[in-house]
Amino acid sequence: MAGVPALTLNNGNGIPQLGFGVYQIPPPQTAAAVLSAFEIGYRHIDTAQMYENEKEVGEAVAASGLERGEVFLTSKVNNNRQTREEVLASFDETLAKLGTDYVDLMLIHWPLPTVRDFTVAWKALEEVYREGRARSIGVSNFEPHHIRRLLAETDIPPSVNQIEVHPYLIQSEVREFDDEHQIVTEAWSPIAQGDVLDDPVITSVARTVGRTPAQVVLRWHIQRGDVVFPKSVNRERMRENFALFDFELSAQDMETISSLDRNGRRGPNPNEFAWVPR
Repeated sequence: MAGVPALTLNNGNGIPQLGFGVYQIPPPQTAAAVLSAFEIGYRHIDTAQMYENEKEVGEAVAASGLERGEVFLTSKVNNNRQTREEVLASFDETLAKLGTDYVDLMLIHWPLPTVRDFTVAWKALEEVYREGRARSIGVSNFEPHHIRRLLAETDIPPSVNQIEVHPYLIQSEVREFDDEHQIVTEAWSPIAQGDVLDDPVITSVARTVGRTPAQVVLRWHIQRGDVVFPKSVNRERMRENFALFDFELSAQDMETISSLDRNGRRGPNPNEFAWVPR
């Protein structure tokens, strides 16, 4: 099976284009799921302070026998860490839970434009980036106008913007903005929580190429240049989601899948979302 390609971030670091997501995996199941992912071949793990399973991800890394440099670890600053001191303290906690002295990528989880000044959190991430404790820094769920503000008021441009993307929400405007500013787009909810898998367009393409609907949608992401990290605790599904690099979709297939766009957002609108956990 072909290996996972790496994309080059705007600071020169590489990022595996396929990863394993641990959102909503309960902590007691996380270590086993990540170990299974490692055994299948995944080397990019996406977690967050909000997921409350960083410790278990770290346990899986320690138990895997893999060298730290073989694994790409991403985490995200929780919404209730709003001051410089809170961000820096929580970053130290993330490193301790993961059992490492650096993360490969640290993101601001949500901009929360109605309740905080996200440039404060960003400047704190710039500090840990300059120290080498975050090899790259980026944002999640940021719209172009949010990123324009970062570019105008801070020093280091984001390397990554992790946003909701799937065939029902292709996010052309945000992705084009990211491309123009050498920001890699990562796709969360890549199969729209499974909603796109029964779409007749997707199932038709799947029959044509001899693959599953999930593989077709994930391959669509890969060929668009997104970083994608499907989540499953089912080992066979993990294996299926990893088998994306020995086939291609035609240009017509890509266009047909993209035509399914209906602005079908499943998650919150980043311009309105204001949830801050206690």
